[in-house]
Amino acid sequence: MSHGCKTFPLWTHLVSLAALSCGVPVYQPVLSRVVGGEDARPYSWPWQVSLQASSTSGWYHTCGGSLIAPNWVMTAAHCISSSRNYRVLLGKYNLKLTESGSLTVAAEKIIVHELWDPSRLANGNDIALIKLSQSVAPSSQIQLACLPAANSILASGDVCYVTGWGRLQTNGALPDKLQQGPLVIVGYATCSLPSWWGSTVKTNMVCAGGDGLISSCNGDSGGPLNCRAANGKWEVHGVVSFGSSLGCNYYRKPSVFTRVSAFNDWIAKVRSAAAQEQTFCSVTV
Repeated sequence: MSHGCKTFPLWTHLVSLAALSCGVPVYQPVLSRVVGGEDARPYSWPWQVSLQASSTSGWYHTCGGSLIAPNWVMTAAHCISSSRNYRVLLGKYNLKLTESGSLTVAAEKIIVHELWDPSRLANGNDIALIKLSQSVAPSSQIQLACLPAANSILASGDVCYVTGWGRLQTNGALPDKLQQGPLVIVGYATCSLPSWWGSTVKTNMVCAGGDGLISSCNGDSGGPLNCRAANGKWEVHGVVSFGSSLGCNYYRKPSVFTRVSAFNDWIAKVRSAAAQEQTFCSVTV
C-alpha cells in the first residue's frame, strides 16, 4: 500500500502572520512623475513576478503577477492558456541577467475565475491564482503584496503605480528592466461615460490613466496596480486587464484593471479549497 501524501512547511499556512510584513519593500521605490514611465529602482516592488510560458525555443515573459502568499501568485485570467506550461520568476529586476537572490518556481496549479469568458473581456472577472510548486521564503528581493480591504474603492485623483516588463510604447520594444509609471485613478462615474469606456467598464474594475501619457501596455497584463495606503504600506488594488485597441497611451481610454477588493472572498475560497485538498492523502492498494 502506498500513500500519496505530501508534507508542507507549517509556515505556509500562517497567512495572517505572513501578511503582517506585506507591502513594505526593503528597497523603497523612488517615485517620480516621469512621462511614459521609467526604470524602477531594483527590487523596489518585491512582490512583482514575471509569468513565463514555454515554447519550442524556450521560456519567455508573457505577463506580470503579484506574490500574495508564500506559494500563491495573482495574475489575470487572460494570461492563462490551457495549452501552455508556466513558471514564475521572483526577485527579478533585469530579465536578461542572472541575478543573485532570484528564484524560478514551477506553477503547480492554476485556477481561473469560473465566470471569466475570454470572448467577452468586458464582462470582467479577469483574475487567476497560481499555486506554486513550493513556498517561497521572504527576502530583501522577494516579499508579499498586501491586498486591500474587501470592497474598498480608490478615490478619483489618487495616484498609484503600475509596474511591469510590458512594451515601452505601442508596438515598441520589451524592456529588460522592470518599469514603473504613475497613473491617476479615474472614478467609475467618469470612466463609464460614453466618451470614455462607456458600458465596457464595470464596477468591479478600476480605471487609471487616460491622459494620453502613461498606461499599461502589452506584457504588463496580470501585473499589479500599486497604491500606498494611509499606513504607508503598498497594496495591490488592481490586476492589469485591458486597454484601448487604438494604442497603449490613448486619451480618455485609461488602463483598466480588475479591482482586487471585489475578489477578496473568491481569493480566500480558492486558497481554502486548495488547503483542504492538502489534508487528504490519496491511497492506492
